[in-house]
Amino acid sequence: MSVAVEAGQGAGARFTVLGLLAIADRRESAVLQPSKPAALLAVLLTHPNAVVPVESLQRAIWGEEIPATAKASLHSCVLRLRRLFAKYGISGSTIEALPGGYRMAADARSLDLLEFRELLGRADRAAEPVDELALLRAALELWQPPVLGNVHSDVLHREEVPRLAEEWLRTVERVYDIELALGRCREVLSELWPLARSHPAHERFWEQLIEALHRTGRRADALAEYRRVRDHLREELGVGPGPALRQLELAVLRSDPRTPPSAEIGAGAGAGAAEKAVGSVEGLGPERVRREAASGPMAESVTGDAVLAGLVQAGLLREGPGGNYRVHELLRAFALAAEGSWARAPGASEQPGAGAGLGAETGAETGVGPGVETGVETGVGPGVETEAEPDRGAVPGTGPIPSVRQSAAPLRTTEV
Repeated sequence: MSVAVEAGQGAGARFTVLGLLAIADRRESAVLQPSKPAALLAVLLTHPNAVVPVESLQRAIWGEEIPATAKASLHSCVLRLRRLFAKYGISGSTIEALPGGYRMAADARSLDLLEFRELLGRADRAAEPVDELALLRAALELWQPPVLGNVHSDVLHREEVPRLAEEWLRTVERVYDIELALGRCREVLSELWPLARSHPAHERFWEQLIEALHRTGRRADALAEYRRVRDHLREELGVGPGPALRQLELAVLRSDPRTPPSAEIGAGAGAGAAEKAVGSVEGLGPERVRREAASGPMAESVTGDAVLAGLVQAGLLREGPGGNYRVHELLRAFALAAEGSWARAPGASEQPGAGAGLGAETGAETGVGPGVETGVETGVGPGVETEAEPDRGAVPGTGPIPSVRQSAAPLRTTEV
């Protein structure tokens, strides 16, 4: 059951909980003043379309010391909310009294929390990383902290707000995993700096910041940020950095060109994660990639031009003048490592070309098209230059996170 709105009076009425608790319509946005009815409404909206037990509502309003008159007072709070709803054309039946508790009916149009979750679901089903990224950023724009800052309830801020904050954290982590995997390290540095500092104990943000610095050639800054978070964790929490941070520090110290964890675009919880990692090249979409992979060797159906386009799209090759390409250091390191392992394999000398790898002649069989020449020893030869990182394209419309969106409607406060 969605929120019922009377025609012509409050069409488009909407509740917000991802910022100050408020009711908005096309005319204005009313921020509720701290009160017991406001606490009741906040609890119901953070559990939309679910029956909230009376005991939970009473704890949110009065804390652990619930008065004897709490049941009657709770009913009074519901009546006051229904009168407030009437001012915005919202049916009083939106709050339903059911055996054992109350339920608040809402949908993605009437509650920002449900719109946020709907956008996350769409992002999870997106076929391409760039589409997923756009939906995730649109979802984050709904947040206007402080979350429920005008609701005075210790229980709510101890039990419900951290749960909402965790949803925000997971979404932000995913955004920067995708950004880094797409090679937009320089573009997101201005967002990762303040993000990591505002969450000093959240190691994942520091990992993403250090990784971005490392991949843009700023080793000194990357090591300085590692020392900053290490010192904070030791001084404030008495613990050291986790394994991921320690491994990242070693990679920076060794100038390790390895592919970082966030380069796995499909590492998220999306249903099409594996398809996103493969992407679409030269008309070869995720569905066909999965189908071809299941039916037989990809080499039989994927042309050299398609593989070349895939390497360019992944940032491992960069097209240059004269039809030549520049090879990313990661691809070059892989070729060297693969060549060495093949050379050491038993019987390698008895298999001509077994150690050629990317150093073999190029063409349709290797997936490297015309214009890319490789060396027998290193995999890099005339016409191919190496670089430390892939080409970074500008990110149109990328804004800092968290993003605070201003309401178009006038803002005022109202008593309940």
